[in-house]
Amino acid sequence: MTDLKLQLTKLFEETFNAQPNHFFQAPGRVNLIGEHTDYNDGFVLPCAIDYQTMIAASLREDDKVVVTAANYDGQKTEFVLNRPIPASKGAKWSNYLRGVATTLLKKGYSVKGANLAIAGNVPQGAGLSSSASLEVVTGLALSRLSGLEISLKDLALTGQEAENHYVGVNCGIMDQMVSALGENDHAMLLDCRSLDTRSVAIPEDAAVVIINSNKKRGLVDSEYNTRRSQCEQVASHFKVKALRDISLEDLEEQKSQLDELAYRQARHVITENARTLTAAEVLPTGNLKLMGQLMAQSHASMRDDFEITVPQIDAIVEIVKGVIGERGGVRMTGGGFGGCVVALAPTDLVDDIQSAIDQQYFDRTGLTADIYVCNASQGTSVLI
Repeated sequence: MTDLKLQLTKLFEETFNAQPNHFFQAPGRVNLIGEHTDYNDGFVLPCAIDYQTMIAASLREDDKVVVTAANYDGQKTEFVLNRPIPASKGAKWSNYLRGVATTLLKKGYSVKGANLAIAGNVPQGAGLSSSASLEVVTGLALSRLSGLEISLKDLALTGQEAENHYVGVNCGIMDQMVSALGENDHAMLLDCRSLDTRSVAIPEDAAVVIINSNKKRGLVDSEYNTRRSQCEQVASHFKVKALRDISLEDLEEQKSQLDELAYRQARHVITENARTLTAAEVLPTGNLKLMGQLMAQSHASMRDDFEITVPQIDAIVEIVKGVIGERGGVRMTGGGFGGCVVALAPTDLVDDIQSAIDQQYFDRTGLTADIYVCNASQGTSVLI
C-alpha cells in the first residue's frame, strides 16, 4: 500500500502541481464459493484481498472532476458535474468514475469538483474485481470530499448501478459489497436479496492462493449477460422472482418442460446456493477437507452444467488438486471463460503449489500463470 501511495503522490504532484489532501482505498476480491448465484438473489462467500485501487484527491473550486490514472500512463480526462456526463471513448477506464458520479447525481447528492489521481495493483481482466474496487473507491472519494456521509452499503449499490446502467455490464452486487464491507481475516456470507452479511472466519493456517491463468477473458461480458438472461427465463417459467426461490426437487419435477441447457444452468445455481451456505458453516471450523469437497463440486458444476470453464482453468485446478489432495480446495472463481482459480490450502503447501504450477502449467497450455498469495483484508477506507 505504501508503494501505491508514493506512486500516487508523485503522479498527483506532476499532474496538478500540488500535494493531494486525501487518500482513499478499496480492495479487489476473490470469491471462495458461490458463482453466478449473486444475480439470482442467492448466496456468495467472497473475501476482500490485500490488492487495492487507491485514489489521491483534493477538492476543486469549480464543478469539474479531473482524473489521471497511473495504470494508463498518466492519461488525463475530465468531466463537468453540472451537465450530463458522456462516456469517454478515449479513456474508457474513466467510464467507471463517470458512471459513479452520474449515479450519485441522479440520487440527488450534491457532488463537488475534485482532482483525482488513481493507481491500483488489482490484476485487470482476471476476475478479481478491479472494476468494482474502482467504483467503490470513487464513490468513497467523491462522497467524502463533498461532505456526504453515504453508508458503505449504499456506495456499493451506487457502484453496481453505475456498472449496470452506465458501463453496461449486468453484474450482481457481490463485488461491490465485499469491496466496501470486507473484514480482515474473514470472508463474507452475503445474501444477495436482503443484502444481509455475516462474517465468516478463515482459519489462521489457511492461505488464500489465487492463480491467474492469463487466459484472456474476451467473451466474459457478452456470455455473462447471456447466462443471466437464461437464468431469468427459467425463473419466469416457474413464476418466481429468481432461481433462489426454486428447490432442486422443483427443478427435477419440471425437467421435461425445460430445454437441456436451461435445466443444467438452473441446476448449477440451485446446487451452488446450497454449497455456499454449507461452506459458511464449515469454513470457521477449519475442516478444509470438507471445504475442499464443496469447492470441487462447485468447479465440476461450473464446468459441466454452467459451461463457463476453459481448458487452461481446468488444467490449473487439476495441477493444484494434485498437490493439496484432501487438505484443501480449489476451483475456478469469477465470471468464467478464463481468469483465475482460487485455492484454500494449508500455508505449508503454498510453495509446493507454486512449484507445481511453474513446472506443469506452461507445458500443458503454453501460458504462464501469475500467483498471488493473499490475506483477507479490510474493505474500503479513508487513509488520510
